[in-house]
Amino acid sequence: MLPIIALFWALDTRTALISRFLKGLQHALSSIDGEYELLIQPYVGTKLHEVRSLITGTRYNGAIIANPTEEDEEFLENTLLNVPIVLYQRSSAKYSSVNVDSFKSGEEVAGLFASRGHKHIGVIVPNVSSSAVRFRKEGFLAKATELGVEVNPAHIVFSDFSERGGDEAIRQLFRNQATLPTALFIISDQMAVGALAALNELGKLVPNEIEIIGHDDDEVTSYTIPTLSTVHLPVEQMAEECIHLLTGLMHHRTTVPVSKMLETHIVARNSCGGEPIE
Repeated sequence: MLPIIALFWALDTRTALISRFLKGLQHALSSIDGEYELLIQPYVGTKLHEVRSLITGTRYNGAIIANPTEEDEEFLENTLLNVPIVLYQRSSAKYSSVNVDSFKSGEEVAGLFASRGHKHIGVIVPNVSSSAVRFRKEGFLAKATELGVEVNPAHIVFSDFSERGGDEAIRQLFRNQATLPTALFIISDQMAVGALAALNELGKLVPNEIEIIGHDDDEVTSYTIPTLSTVHLPVEQMAEECIHLLTGLMHHRTTVPVSKMLETHIVARNSCGGEPIE
C-alpha cells in the first residue's frame, strides 16, 4: 500500500485557495522519490478535536493541517498525535510548520499607504478566528501608529470572509461615517472583490477617491475593475515546503520540528500604485 498524506482544510470561504495549494502539492509530489496517495480531509474550524482519525492516526501516515483556528491551535498544542504533522500558515514550537511573517505583511501595506501620502486609512478584517489574520491587522495598525497615520476605530470593520462580507463592510463604512478613509487594507481578496463592487455602485472611484490593497493574490485580482493591488501569499511554494517537511518526518530523516518562513510582497496593480497621491 502507498503511504497516505492527509490534507486537512477548513470548511469556510478560504477553500478558494485550495486549488493553488493542490497545485503546489502536485508539483512537489512529482519531484520527490516514491509515490504517495493524497486524502483531502475537510474539517470545521474550532472542531478539529472532533476528527477522531487525527488522534488515532490509523487512516494516513502524515498530515498537513491548513488554516486551523486559534482554538484548533490550542487543541494541537495540548494533544499527543500519533502521526507526523506539518502546520500550514501557522507557527508552533511543537510541530513543523510553513508560514509567512503576517505581522510584517501588514506593516508593509501601512508603510506603502503612508509613502503615498495617505493620512486617514482603514482596514477590513475577515471575521474568523485566525492568528494569521490577526497578525496582519496588528502589523498594519502598529505601523500606521508608528508613522503617524490615523486609523479611526470606526474604520476598522470586521465582516464575513466572503465577497458579500466585503460589500457589506463598505456599506457599513458609508452608513457610519461622513468622512471615509482614503485607503483601505482589505485582508482577503475575496472580500476586496465585493468591496470593489460596492464602491462602484455607491459612486466612489477607485483609485481616484480611495485606494485598496487586498491579500493573497488570487487569480481573480488580475481581472477585477480596476485590477486589484494585493499582498502575494506564496501558496504554491508553501505547499511544496509542507510536502518536503512532512515526507522528511514520515521517513525519519527529520526528528525535530522545523520552521520554514517564506516571504510575501505587495503586487501593485491599478487599485493602488503609481505616483504618490496629491
